[in-house]
Amino acid sequence: MARYTGAVCRLCRRDGVKLFLKGSRCFSDKCAIDKRNFPPGQHGQARAKKIVGYGLQLREKQKAKRIYFTLEGQFREYYEKANKRTGVTGELLLQQLERRLDNVAYRLGYAISRRQARQVVRHGHVQVNGRKVNIPSFQVKVGDVVEIREGSKKLEILETAKQFASGLLQPMWLQIDRDAFSGKVVALPRRDEIQLPVNEQLIVELYSK
Repeated sequence: MARYTGAVCRLCRRDGVKLFLKGSRCFSDKCAIDKRNFPPGQHGQARAKKIVGYGLQLREKQKAKRIYFTLEGQFREYYEKANKRTGVTGELLLQQLERRLDNVAYRLGYAISRRQARQVVRHGHVQVNGRKVNIPSFQVKVGDVVEIREGSKKLEILETAKQFASGLLQPMWLQIDRDAFSGKVVALPRRDEIQLPVNEQLIVELYSK
């Protein structure tokens, strides 16, 4: 499957906000936003034009795509599904993105970033309800138990991730047992529980044109 393999710190600089794409580095003084808070490229330090209308909507969509590491076609499918359901389309869109298995693995503390969580899933270290699942976009449901497979629990990256996650806020929609590398989806994530620098309404307006 196609995926972004470039430098992720450039993405944060392009959007001018921390997207928390690189784990602990984002919380240190090495963060690119703290060191060089201007867009990448030779014209990055030139005076930027004010972004309005379509430009704002596009930037919000790009931020959401980059945070969850999805491609355009896949992101569009998430929107189409959310738009067909009853409820607030923007919130339903983010809810689908949060329920991706790679994101849930990150939220449970199995990786220090969503990008690393995608690797953990793709390499077959995660199981859902006792069965191995190596599809990062797999949608978890309420009641699903997501855990690290027994043979993978001694991986060094998992111990590092557990220590990193211990300093983060625990999502209320997940029941987490960090020592056992196990977690359960106890509810669907609400918008106020999804702490992201994204205005989903602008994304809806973009796709509604």
